[in-house]
Amino acid sequence: QVQLVESGGGLVQPGGSLRLSCAASGSIFRFDSMGWYRQAPGQQRELVATMTSGGTKNYINSVKGRFIISRDNEKNMVFLQMNSLKPEDTAVYYCNGGRNFEVYWGQGTQVTVSS
Repeated sequence: QVQLVESGGGLVQPGGSLRLSCAASGSIFRFDSMGWYRQAPGQQRELVATMTSGGTKNYINSVKGRFIISRDNEKNMVFLQMNSLKPEDTAVYYCNGGRNFEVYWGQGTQVTVSS
């Protein structure tokens, strides 16, 4: 079974930084695309950032210039460096990976930005 496990969430002050990590196991081939989604209380899950195995990155407008997605293809890992965090970034962050028209999800990690 393919599994994705996130880590690195926590409580941080506004303006602070966090680095999220996601480790994938059980897959024979690299994911074509990996990304991060988030879901705040009462909100729908939204895409935050994606990255293809070839290095193409995309971000939603609200995180551009603040968040950086990166991948280690050899280790089947994806990361999200989050800088200049705002209270509105508070959410459960989920890692996902797609390959051959299949999508896999992690269990989520809580990020809380509050003073």
